[in-house]
Amino acid sequence: MSVDILFTYFPELSAKQKEQFEALGPLYADWNSKINVISRKDMAHFYMHHVLHSLAIAKVVRFKDFTEIMDAGTGGGFPGVPLAIMFPEAKFYLADSIGKKIKVVNEIIHAAEIKNVEAEQIRMEQVDRTFDFIISRAVTALPDFVRWTGYKFHRKSFNTIPNGILYLKG
Repeated sequence: MSVDILFTYFPELSAKQKEQFEALGPLYADWNSKINVISRKDMAHFYMHHVLHSLAIAKVVRFKDFTEIMDAGTGGGFPGVPLAIMFPEAKFYLADSIGKKIKVVNEIIHAAEIKNVEAEQIRMEQVDRTFDFIISRAVTALPDFVRWTGYKFHRKSFNTIPNGILYLKG
């Protein structure tokens, strides 16, 4: 499935955002051939199963400028990388304990010129910062995830929904 599926669901994308989303497919295909970041059999459905799935969050909340978001257990950068493209004025912090995955994420955000992302090899429970939202995609059982991250929120909310966890099922 091609990148055009994104443009159907998100027709308001700027030319720069479209260019960045178009770059993701070849970048992930190249990196995935070297390091298993995404199931190889799933690469044919990359935009549907990974990018569009990640962007489901954008149908629930439109992050305001300067919103701080942590993608806890980002793996290959999902849902954080697509959401960083979607919300270029928000600030994304992508955390994962596996160094090779963070290396790939850093290479992809550099190559696709995604400026509002910081990625770090760290266990989510060791992160000593607070955020407006913590996002994730099928990292662990939700009660464990809440125990590890539930205290890492800014107290004051300024988005249309209260600060908290946005957790995608795999």
